[in-house]
Amino acid sequence: MSQQLPSILIVDDESAILGTLRILLKNSGFEVETAQGGTAGLEAIRKGSHDIVLTDIRMPQVGGIDILDAVREQDPETPVILMTAQASLQSAIQAVNQGAFHYIQKPFSNDDMVAILRRAVEYRALRSENKHLKREIRRRDRSRSVQPLGKAKRFLDVLKLAEQVAPTESTVLVLGESGTGKEVVARYIHELSQRADGPFMSINCGALPESLLESELFGHVKGSFTGAIRDKQGLFAAARGGTFFLDEIAEMQPSTQVKLLRVLQEREALPVGGTEPIPVDVRVIAATNRDLDEEIRRGAFRSDLYYRLNVIALHLPLLRDRREDIPILANAFLQRIAQERGATARRISSDALDAIMAYDWPGNVRELENALENAATLSRGDEITAEQLPERITQRKAQLLVGDRPPQNPTLDVIERAYILWVLQAEGGNKTRAAEVLGIDPSTLHRKLARYETPDRVAG
Repeated sequence: MSQQLPSILIVDDESAILGTLRILLKNSGFEVETAQGGTAGLEAIRKGSHDIVLTDIRMPQVGGIDILDAVREQDPETPVILMTAQASLQSAIQAVNQGAFHYIQKPFSNDDMVAILRRAVEYRALRSENKHLKREIRRRDRSRSVQPLGKAKRFLDVLKLAEQVAPTESTVLVLGESGTGKEVVARYIHELSQRADGPFMSINCGALPESLLESELFGHVKGSFTGAIRDKQGLFAAARGGTFFLDEIAEMQPSTQVKLLRVLQEREALPVGGTEPIPVDVRVIAATNRDLDEEIRRGAFRSDLYYRLNVIALHLPLLRDRREDIPILANAFLQRIAQERGATARRISSDALDAIMAYDWPGNVRELENALENAATLSRGDEITAEQLPERITQRKAQLLVGDRPPQNPTLDVIERAYILWVLQAEGGNKTRAAEVLGIDPSTLHRKLARYETPDRVAG
């Protein structure tokens, strides 16, 4: 509903009634638009929205029931009030049963008319608030279902920034290595945005040849190239009212980058072979695993497009830089795999957990998910063991615990590492006893060892 005066459309075929009602309702605090006759009323409904529609029920050609149907089709939340004479009272009652808000008999008193209209304003406000609350509940529920998992500070900082920018219309650039969860974060932003009820479209810009990518993004007209046997709607048009995620944006060729720049600047897209631009109403989120500054220096990426995309930048950390999140992610993956694939394994043994905590995960979250899906498929019990993990994870090269030639002027980190590894070696690789000697929690020792990229067991 309007934030200022409630707006009302009055439809009647008698100009005298329109003039009287215009004066009465303006003086009563309404913003008034009038339409003389049902045809003019339908045109007014088509052109704009109104908080309330007040219409005579009997008019030549287009009557009040036609007006009611048109309003309900455009916005079912808009109250429609019918003015009726005694002769058409039964039709008005039937219309109320079909969804009209109220009817009022002619001749009517000014006080009665204003009272009914004010009740209609309150009704519209309550319906609007109820609809908003339901939408917020749905949005919250959906956002929880897609919320990225983790508790590492670096990751939570990224998530907090994503939550801050989600309600805005700002373009977002998500940066991070392959497998760090760029699309997951993009979808989370969408579900927290005002566009959550709209579509979420996604395309990998490096997965298609340039000519096909342009057609997919912007659409094409019939005959624009060989094989274009009919007009095709582009994804920018299909994503109207929603969010469009452009993954691997650095793979896009310069000619396509120019067209994308136009979309961001002018909010319109030109189909391949077309002459009439199509309005674009989408929020763009782009992602890449490349260094765009370097791509600009090489001349492979346009700097003006970069600045349009890089309004808000989110830098996703590597999985090995958020190792405390590995158990959380692993358990979540196992539960999902069990639910979707019927796997029996729902737990990770201590030796398997030690192995995945010590591994570097060059493929990041995606590699972790893949490894667990593989292990869960092979497992016949309810627990995944180290033997069921891929060999690249469990067969780590032996490393010297303390170097024979320590560096000159070592940093505190180097000294701490050397001391911890010396204590661990002195305790025969027993991490529990080593943690007691060091005066730290065993989980803290575990994280430090994982950071040092050492085997979990140290020979005495």
